[in-house]
Amino acid sequence: MSEMNKIEQFLKHNMTWKRQIKIFNQENSLLKNRLSEAVDMVIDKKYISNAEYFQNQFIIIDEIINDMGRDIKLNEKKLQSIIDETKKSELNDFKMQEKLGNEMIYLEKEFLKLKKEFTEYINTIEL
Repeated sequence: MSEMNKIEQFLKHNMTWKRQIKIFNQENSLLKNRLSEAVDMVIDKKYISNAEYFQNQFIIIDEIINDMGRDIKLNEKKLQSIIDETKKSELNDFKMQEKLGNEMIYLEKEFLKLKKEFTEYINTIEL
């Protein structure tokens, strides 16, 4: 694979990650709204304690999403500048691409786990 093809592939990864980040952000907002609705129906302190846990987890996810979005944009700008300026000597420095890929895998795994845990919690309230 030529160096320019690698950059173009990396840019495609970034575009995919940006779409994933947008979806995670939307889903996290929906989960926060659902939590708010559930808390309005609950009086039991046990459920309130669990709700606080989920609220904190959703805030953490928001921070991760924002950090990842910022890092992806910075990486995209760097890749685009390499293409624009044909700085082929900088092609060896793509550690950020690998780091972002690993972070996206981690975020997806943790977010799916949190969604499952939250759904189980909501189901206990609705019974």
